[in-house]
Amino acid sequence: MVALLLVLLLALLLFGAGFAFKALWWIAVIVFVLWLVGFVARPKGGTGCWYRW
Repeated sequence: MVALLLVLLLALLLFGAGFAFKALWWIAVIVFVLWLVGFVARPKGGTGCWYRW
């Protein structure tokens, strides 16, 4: 019985980690696309940076 609970707990942990990694992957793709659009659409004059730090 304990072994079955451990296996189920391990499966739950792996599923949760997989979902978190997939969500982080999609966030990274969205940020990259926004950065790419900002890089292409940057103003021609000035310093050439479209962002301000």
